Amino acid sequence: MTSSAPTQVDSLDIAGLLARYRAGSLSSTAVAHAVLERIAAAGDDKVWISRVPDAEVLARAQALEALPAAERAALPLYGIPFAVKDNIDVAGLATTAGCPAFAYSPERTATGVQRLLDAGAILIGKTNLDQFATGLVGVRSPYGVARNPFDSRYIPGGSSSGSAVAVSAGLVSFALGTDTAGSGRVPAGFTNIVGLKPTKGLISTAGVVPACRSLDCVSVFALTVEDSLDVLAVMAAPDPADPYSRPAPPSPPAPRAPFRFGVPRAEQMPFFGNAEAERVYREALGRLERLGGVRVEIDFAPFAAAADLLYSGAWVAERTAAVGDFIAAHPQETLPVTRTIIEGGRALSAVDAFRAAYRLEELRAQAAPVWETIDVLALPTSGTIYTIAEVEADPIRTNSTLGVYTNFVNLLDLCGIAVPAGFQAGGLPAGITLLAPAFRDAAVGVIAAALHRAAGLPLGATGAPHPAARPTPYGGAGLLELFVVGAHLSGLPLNGQLTDLGARLAGPSRTTPAYRFHALPGAPPRPGLLRMAEGGTAIDGEVWELTPEAFGRFVASIPAPLGIGPVELADGRRISGFLCEAAATVGAPDISAFGGWRSYLDREAPAK
Repeated sequence: MTSSAPTQVDSLDIAGLLARYRAGSLSSTAVAHAVLERIAAAGDDKVWISRVPDAEVLARAQALEALPAAERAALPLYGIPFAVKDNIDVAGLATTAGCPAFAYSPERTATGVQRLLDAGAILIGKTNLDQFATGLVGVRSPYGVARNPFDSRYIPGGSSSGSAVAVSAGLVSFALGTDTAGSGRVPAGFTNIVGLKPTKGLISTAGVVPACRSLDCVSVFALTVEDSLDVLAVMAAPDPADPYSRPAPPSPPAPRAPFRFGVPRAEQMPFFGNAEAERVYREALGRLERLGGVRVEIDFAPFAAAADLLYSGAWVAERTAAVGDFIAAHPQETLPVTRTIIEGGRALSAVDAFRAAYRLEELRAQAAPVWETIDVLALPTSGTIYTIAEVEADPIRTNSTLGVYTNFVNLLDLCGIAVPAGFQAGGLPAGITLLAPAFRDAAVGVIAAALHRAAGLPLGATGAPHPAARPTPYGGAGLLELFVVGAHLSGLPLNGQLTDLGARLAGPSRTTPAYRFHALPGAPPRPGLLRMAEGGTAIDGEVWELTPEAFGRFVASIPAPLGIGPVELADGRRISGFLCEAAATVGAPDISAFGGWRSYLDREAPAK
């Protein structure tokens, strides 16, 4: 390996790296050197199944640096190191799915991975997993057990074990996993990181070795919720190569205020004798309440019954359909526990499949009313954690208990984000997962990001502090922008009219110097923005995002003399915003000199 550059690289969180790249205080080559040194220092941690050669990693970083500045700035993941679970294809690296005899050399890179590469990310390698992505434990691999960075005696969780450990240990900024029954969430809980399980179909599974093709999702492990949503924003797109992919309809990127979070009744929540895991979970619920959430007790029975269907119903046969022929032809080349589970699908008939499908629809109907009373469901990511020895002694039971709070999610078409909740007395991390119906990924992200930050935990096992809050980046597709200048600004009296419609603050902005600003009569106090042919000034405001339906409802509620029309912003955009009829400004005080409504209310801005 080439000797490293001396530049200090503390945290690999995406926002932090991008900020330093933009400031010119860090180079992608320095980050590549740092990552390769960390991997070398980690030694035989059983994280990797294959690696991009060091020279190629450095060459990729150098090629990115050689791009013109404008092209570098246009890459949303410029210079960000990442890893890929080894059931996802990357041209030039073998795909094993955790089974050496199954290995093949893909000609094409999986659609989702290619989108990351096109966005400027740097691939480091492919990671360990439970064989054929069958398991939540992370020990079912002929390549060994990826070392839990908090205690090597304990499981890292699976099936995406290597990806989670790589992020937690600070070897990459983010990593891809897959999630069928919880594989993108359980390992996050055991390694103190974020696990994003997006809505099914948002990320293409073309180029992914299927487990249950109708349920499989590509998941994202990251150090922060915002980072995970950055990655989702790059990857989410329909793909003709994946018949299960689907576009996201416009959806509110933020939850209502106050948001309501569901919690099962106490007798419906097993922790399998782990009082510490329960304590950490209960403390996380308290944080949700302090963040403004309202706790709502729900009946968890239909969710639990759906979870039981995953391995007792026809979806085991879907695993058999995926890789059963290979296992039958190579019985000695697969792990006994994996072979037993997947071969079990052969005992299920088409009649069993239809009965399971009918039962699932019954449970879906029973669960549906819950979502009328809550915005998110807050569950332990897992009820407990086990040592490697405990799992090896009882592999089926221990794995099953880890799926109690995860197995139903894809069956019921939910999205979710697992975030760190705290540490048990012995130093092991525990997580909490927030779930919601399909396509509410961004709304879940808003709450999950706040909850993660409120816990005050370091990032993964790196010891790095949590970075400053920033807007959750995913969810803008199909949304309409609105420029507000008065009482609808955040924190002011009419702002609730926006937030009640699920609007999200995109950020502050300013008009071009072509407007005059007037204090209109009436209550509550409000201004009028008037475009001028000459003699104007720039006025401060905020840009908010709404769905088309919410935008229409909001516009319909605006009383004269105010209205919505095109407003020119200083950054060159022309978006909808508040304007005023010229006649209403006659005799109304001109407050343009204050430069904005907040400054006028404070009466502190100097006159010009």
